[in-house]
Amino acid sequence: MRAVTYDAFASDNSTLQVGEVPDPRLGPGEVLIRVRAAGVNPVDWKLLAGYLDPLMLSVFPVIPGWDVAGEVVGLGPDTPEFAVGDEVMAYARKHVVHAGTFAELVAVSAEHVARKPAALSWEQAGGLPLAGMTAQRTLDRLSVGPGDTLVVYGAAGGVGSLAVQIGRERGARVIGTASERNHDFLRELGAEPVAYGDGGAERIRALAPAGVTAVADFVGGQIDTTLAVLAEHGRHASIADAEVEKHGGLVIWVRPDGAKLTELAELAERGALTVQVARTFTLDEVGDAFDASRSGRTRGKLVVVP
Repeated sequence: MRAVTYDAFASDNSTLQVGEVPDPRLGPGEVLIRVRAAGVNPVDWKLLAGYLDPLMLSVFPVIPGWDVAGEVVGLGPDTPEFAVGDEVMAYARKHVVHAGTFAELVAVSAEHVARKPAALSWEQAGGLPLAGMTAQRTLDRLSVGPGDTLVVYGAAGGVGSLAVQIGRERGARVIGTASERNHDFLRELGAEPVAYGDGGAERIRALAPAGVTAVADFVGGQIDTTLAVLAEHGRHASIADAEVEKHGGLVIWVRPDGAKLTELAELAERGALTVQVARTFTLDEVGDAFDASRSGRTRGKLVVVP
């Protein structure tokens, strides 16, 4: 099969290659998926740069990519819940960084797989798993629900835009930070937009003078703003800033979980959740996708389509 690989860490795209590699082995409890779309996430190029090497073992050559949507084309032993031809999606992270989803085929543990909702295109489904489950887990850990006023930093991004929708679905009032060019987009999602940058705390306080009850940080470096706007007994969490733990906050790292992904699929089927796809890339263009992700200026999701 064709796949993107790298055989050494690099801070740029210099070690990325595209070529033929062996098809995945299919073990017990696994399904073989023909990749129709695979979301790009910042963790992909951070792994390439070696930033997570102290945390996760990389076995070279590495095929990057943790998101997938596609068709089941093979079944390992003991996988009665799926059949060849099923349309599925998954957050396909494994314990070892090696056999990812920027390829024509990927083997994934059946317990991490969910059925693709018909309401989403292949590209939207491919961009949903990691970003959607990160947003979902953050709001789960913050116990966001009716009566909450939730601030989402980076609300127009891949994770943030999904968090806005999930927060609204749970009955919360959502205030989202983003550049002004994305404010109409946030209004469409149901958030009250606030300009990102200096003075953000004052702008949030103008909308919520009594403070907010929850803050979801998908940007990093926002702890001063959080402490300035959080009401007494408010909760806050970040996916990008361990500093929050020193101030009673939570650091979020999401686990693969087919049942939780199915919850997001059900929201999509009800029309309560959609995925904004900013741009698609071929396997040969994964370096361009990484550059776009590194820029931090993307609205919605970047998706690889093999």
